[in-house]
Amino acid sequence: MSRLQASLVGGLFIGIVSSLPIVNLLNICCCLWVVMGGGLTTYLLQSDRPVAVESADAAMTGLLAGVVGALVSGVLSFGMFLMVGDNMSARIRGFVEQLPQLPPEARDQLLTFEAGPAAVILSSLISLPIYAIFAMAGALLALLFFRKPTAPAAQA
Repeated sequence: MSRLQASLVGGLFIGIVSSLPIVNLLNICCCLWVVMGGGLTTYLLQSDRPVAVESADAAMTGLLAGVVGALVSGVLSFGMFLMVGDNMSARIRGFVEQLPQLPPEARDQLLTFEAGPAAVILSSLISLPIYAIFAMAGALLALLFFRKPTAPAAQA
C-alpha cells in the first residue's frame, strides 16, 4: 500500500471515529483515536513491504493521516452541527447562565460563539496541528511494534 493510501485510510479512521458522539470521548485519553489512526497507517504501510519501513516514511504518513483526520472530523462535526445546532446552543446558554461569577466579557464571548458555525470552525483549526502531531507520534510508536526485522549483514 502506498503512503498516500495508508494516510487516507488512517485519516478516515481518525475523522470518523473522532466525530462519533459518545465514542469521541475516548480522545480525552491522550488523543486515543488519533494515535490509533497513526498506528494504523504504519501497520498498513508495513504489511505489504518485504523490508522495514523507514522512520521518516512512518512519520510523514502519520502526519498526513492526522491532517486528513482533522479535516474529515471538521466536516462531519459541521454536518452534525447543522442537524442538532439549536439544541447545543440552548445547552451552552444554560451553562453560561448557571455561572454568576463569570466575568461579563467572558460571558459575552461564550454567548457569541454559542456552538455556532464559528465554534465548529475554530475547533477544527485548533485540532488540525494537534491531530497531526499525535497521529505522527502514533505512527512512530506503531513502528516499534510492526517493523519487520532487518536481515543480518553478511560476514566477509
